[in-house]
Amino acid sequence: MVREDEYLRLRAAEEDLEDVRLYDEAKAKPSEFIPLELTERMLNGENPIRVYREYRSFTQDQLGAQAGISKPFLSQIENGIRTPSLDTLKRLAEALRVDMDDLV
Repeated sequence: MVREDEYLRLRAAEEDLEDVRLYDEAKAKPSEFIPLELTERMLNGENPIRVYREYRSFTQDQLGAQAGISKPFLSQIENGIRTPSLDTLKRLAEALRVDMDDLV
């Protein structure tokens, strides 16, 4: 039988090891820091596709070509007139080098 204080010490050590494991896992994944200006633009309701497109210095023509969509369709997406399909959203995310979740 384990004393309560010994049990609590072992639980704390286990939690510390888990924290170290999670930290090491996070550090192993390359991560891009998004400038505050971009975050604020999106929080203020600006379309994330437009924000990332401008951040990556793409024109609508360039991004549309990379994602396989027309400039007018991209413009309609950025202006909230049309909603992209999941496939289109995936291609836009790949072209912009972001997760799909970042665009919705």
